[in-house]
Amino acid sequence: MPKVKEPAVFVVAIIVAILGCIVGLQVQIHTGTTPDTSIVGAIFAILIAQIPLRWLKPFKNIHRQNLVQTTISGATFASANCMFLTMGIPVIMGWPQLMVPMLIGATLATIVDATILYKSFGSPMFPAEGAWPPGIAVAESIYAMADKGKRALLLLVGSAAGWIGAMIGIPMDLVGVVWVGSLVAMGAFGVGALLKGILSTNEFSLTFAGHTGTFATDIFGSDFSFADSVSLSYLGHGAMIGAGIISLLQCARILFKKEENGTSAASRFGTSLSDMKNALSKGFIAYIVIAIGLAIATGLYYEMGIVKLIAWVIFAAVAALVSELIVGVSAMHSGWFPGFATALLFLIIGMMIGFPTLPLAILAGFTAATGPAFSDMGNDLKAGWILRGKGADMELEKVGRKQQYYAELLGFGVAFVMVAIFAKGYFNQGMFAPINFVYQSTIEAGSTVEVMKWLAIWAIPGALIQLLGGNHQAGILFATGFLVGWTEAGVVILIAISIRAIVIHKNPERDSIFAILGAGALVGSALRDFSTSMLGLFKK
Repeated sequence: MPKVKEPAVFVVAIIVAILGCIVGLQVQIHTGTTPDTSIVGAIFAILIAQIPLRWLKPFKNIHRQNLVQTTISGATFASANCMFLTMGIPVIMGWPQLMVPMLIGATLATIVDATILYKSFGSPMFPAEGAWPPGIAVAESIYAMADKGKRALLLLVGSAAGWIGAMIGIPMDLVGVVWVGSLVAMGAFGVGALLKGILSTNEFSLTFAGHTGTFATDIFGSDFSFADSVSLSYLGHGAMIGAGIISLLQCARILFKKEENGTSAASRFGTSLSDMKNALSKGFIAYIVIAIGLAIATGLYYEMGIVKLIAWVIFAAVAALVSELIVGVSAMHSGWFPGFATALLFLIIGMMIGFPTLPLAILAGFTAATGPAFSDMGNDLKAGWILRGKGADMELEKVGRKQQYYAELLGFGVAFVMVAIFAKGYFNQGMFAPINFVYQSTIEAGSTVEVMKWLAIWAIPGALIQLLGGNHQAGILFATGFLVGWTEAGVVILIAISIRAIVIHKNPERDSIFAILGAGALVGSALRDFSTSMLGLFKK
């Protein structure tokens, strides 16, 4: 099994990680999202293996390609979602002197986040057999390049469709996830996105390739305004609260289930429940320590009494742990991690508790830093698990998994340096992650009895949807779809689900074809986003 410390792997991994950070920061600032660069990293490693230089030939090894993609993926998500985004919250709220403490706290939280997943991957809660759609896409890409057979042709067709579809405005990454992941989870996301799109525009219209088709207007009356409706504005947040409570109970049921020898033990899953419990316990303690450090470094003790300060530290640690579990399980089933949504959720709960403005800003950043690395690490380990033979050789799997963990940490290190260098320049130009403005407006608006009432009301359907969806995180994904979705996304998802369901109805074996086509759609969409971002950089 190749190692990250090999000179060739180490140098190439750092180069692609720097590239990933640059693209991740640019795309985060301008769109509020982060591109999936893991596929780009894998293809980059495959391409350099074709260069006729002796020291680059080792990259024909699929496991070295896996290490490179793990590094760039970790660097991209850590720099954009976990570090830059969290640093911007206190800055935009008027405390630029807290940039460095927030960066250090977010980086430590990111490392803990990824470490917990590393220790939990392969457990009954986060099984390697889980969907993890982006991970499958990476593995299929690497396999296809190596085999050059039917798999490669299907991947090429899917990639072309992903690229072309993305060009005309079709969210092909969502199509790819639908064809690879859970139909129940993505169906819930699609319904939530469609409902949000119709309510927010008060019409049913679709825009593709610059052309708009309107099928119904003033659906809820000419005087209806979604933005002015407190009841509807907090539908997604309330549904997330209800679904989140049920999701935690579902996780607790797995955690406290009695472990039987030969069934739930590590011999079957690769990681035992006791291993995962140990990881979660140590992770919670680590979050407590980081929260205390943040409280001291940012001067929170001036803002609150000792009782409320202790409450803040405990709540921040609980929010971090709960957020990563919800985000992780959602990402496993759907490929979509609701990190921003869960951070916003705990911010609102913190407002209800009565924390002052500065502690709320730090809480939002701390919670936002946990979750993205958790889900990203899961996707990377899924790709590695497939490439290493799906656990057929557990010793090989353990060694390879550890090397991927080191690759992820290398990516975090590069991200820390890049963000430390460039963040202040971005902030001085007024360039922030768009979600920062949402956190700012939420904190400044404050919490009212009316808001709390509607959060409680909408929590009920959120909890019911989560229960009906079983372990597919339907409630969480419905709430996420409502919070971040739009009409076109909902329609495309539901159409993609219908196509897959109809085709595999009489012949379930055809689902393997959809897995490769879906992986291709993810590849094409990711490459198109990446190339567009790079072109924008060159133009600047």
